[in-house]
Amino acid sequence: MKYEPSYREQALKIYPWICGRCAREFTRANVRELTVHHRDHNHDNNPPDGSNWELLCLYCHDNEHQRQLEATGGGSNSSTAGRVSTYAAFADLKELIAKKKPPK
Repeated sequence: MKYEPSYREQALKIYPWICGRCAREFTRANVRELTVHHRDHNHDNNPPDGSNWELLCLYCHDNEHQRQLEATGGGSNSSTAGRVSTYAAFADLKELIAKKKPPK
C-alpha cells in the first residue's frame, strides 16, 4: 500500500510556515498551531498544487470560519438565526429617571 501524505503535510511542504492573515511565523516547536484553511471551504477539494489552501494560525482560522458563518447567516446559535429581538432595554428610561428626581 502506497502512503499518501495528508493535505496538511503537503501544505507544510509547499508554503512557508507563516500565517496568511497575521503573518505570525512558526517553527517546529509550534507548527502544531498552524492550520490548513480551504479557501473555498470544501475540505474535499485538495489539488496537489495547493491552490485551495492557505496556512492560518489557530486564531485566524477560527476567525475566518466565524466570518463565513456570519456571512451565510449561520451564526453560533442556529435556533435563533434570522430572528430579531423585540426587547427595548431603554424603553422606560425617561419615566424611571423622572421618578427618581427629587421634586423642586
